[in-house]
Amino acid sequence: MPPKVRETIIKLVVASLIVGLFLGFFDINPRALLADFGDTVLEIFSVVASVIEWAVKYLLLGAVVVVPIWLIFFLIGRMRTRQGKG
Repeated sequence: MPPKVRETIIKLVVASLIVGLFLGFFDINPRALLADFGDTVLEIFSVVASVIEWAVKYLLLGAVVVVPIWLIFFLIGRMRTRQGKG
C-alpha cells in the first residue's frame, strides 16, 4: 500500500474516532443520527449556539477588565517612545 494511502486511512480513522467521541459526549448514537438526521442537526446547532452564547458572555466580561488595562499600558508605552525620540 502506498504511503499516501496509508496516511489518508490513518487520518480518516483518527478523525472518525474524534468525531465519534464528540458525538458520544452529547449522547448521540449512529442509529439516532441516521433516523433523525434533521433533528440531530438542529440539536447540534442548539448545543453549538449555547456554547457560543456561554463563551461570548465570559469574553465580554473579561474584555471589560482587560481592554482598559491594555489601553493604559499601550498609551504609556507610546508616550515613552515619543519622549525617547523627542
